[in-house]
Amino acid sequence: QVRLVESGGGLVQAGGSLRLSCAASGSLFSINTMGWYRQAPGMQRELVSSITADGSTNYADSVKGRFTISRDIAKNTVNLQMNSLTPEDTAVYSCNAKGIKYAPQRPFDSWGQGTQVTVSS
Repeated sequence: QVRLVESGGGLVQAGGSLRLSCAASGSLFSINTMGWYRQAPGMQRELVSSITADGSTNYADSVKGRFTISRDIAKNTVNLQMNSLTPEDTAVYSCNAKGIKYAPQRPFDSWGQGTQVTVSS
């Protein structure tokens, strides 16, 4: 079982910043990719940003230059620093991790419970 726990969501004014954190625990053999997705009301879930074990990052065009993803391999954590937030960033943000778990060894693709980010104008 792999568990992801998120923290750091909340309410912020436009132009403000928030930092999301996600910690993975459980039967972890290795984590390849960790990332953040978001889903606004009435919209499909979209990838915000992801980072691989070797540090390669990927960002949605809408957040490039404003959001920064980082990862602590040893602690199995991933953070998302969100700056210059706009009301369009309002959504439920969910952490995702993909890798290999043990006992028995097999791939996993796990999600956190989601954290609300609300940006007021």
